[in-house]
Amino acid sequence: MIAGSSELGKRKVYLVGAGPGDPDLLTVKAVRVLGLADVVLHDALVSAEVLALIGPSAQIIDVGKRCGRKRITQDQITSLLLQFALSGEVVVRLKSGDPLIFGRAGEELDALQRAGVDVEIVPGVSAAMAAAATSRVSLTDRRKADQVLFISAHRGHGKEDSGWEALVTNRTTVVVYMPGDCAGVAARLRGAGLSESTPCAIVSRVTSKEEQSYQTTLGKLHCAPILPSPCVLIVGETLSIAKRPELRSFRLPEAPFQEDFPRPSGSIEF
Repeated sequence: MIAGSSELGKRKVYLVGAGPGDPDLLTVKAVRVLGLADVVLHDALVSAEVLALIGPSAQIIDVGKRCGRKRITQDQITSLLLQFALSGEVVVRLKSGDPLIFGRAGEELDALQRAGVDVEIVPGVSAAMAAAATSRVSLTDRRKADQVLFISAHRGHGKEDSGWEALVTNRTTVVVYMPGDCAGVAARLRGAGLSESTPCAIVSRVTSKEEQSYQTTLGKLHCAPILPSPCVLIVGETLSIAKRPELRSFRLPEAPFQEDFPRPSGSIEF
């Protein structure tokens, strides 16, 4: 059930998944919440088409971090969420993809709940799911895979390595967020025992007009071109039976938010 404007929670924060960029992939609830929000704090990767769905009276704050360059810290973002929520505003924290997958939702959830602020999570389509869809690959095709492993190749300063390669078998589909030049990931996967013939697919800027993809094998992954970020790397035998379409699907041309939108008024950048 979607709340009407009179029912949308005050003193509440909505953690909303913006999906990979195509506004057609937003949930109905995400669109409704965006239209009724008083304040929206969004990531750098949230597309202009999605931002255009925010209500005209909302205050829009860009709290994004680009390529590791931080204009605002996580503590400052959390402080803003608390400030607006405790003042009675309807607050949306808009995160690219799904907020619960490499989206730092846990840190924000903890801080908000400690302060007595109600939180509701509105899921979104993750970059991994969108990349799998555009590649026409079932990540858990039972003929080739028993498990899926989601990892991030980017590690924050001082973070210990998780040793994720110990979990990999030849029936694992590995999905890597932020794979970089892929050479390091390729070496670790070969070290885990995967064959050099294992299929790989890199998908860049999935669902956007700039979407690109590149298919190769694990043995040649270190030679793959560096595609524009954000990228997702899929590695696994499920790719060997995927039937990639000759023409990628397109978004509905009659949808009003397919045009090039200017940045919404009332936006704030740090």
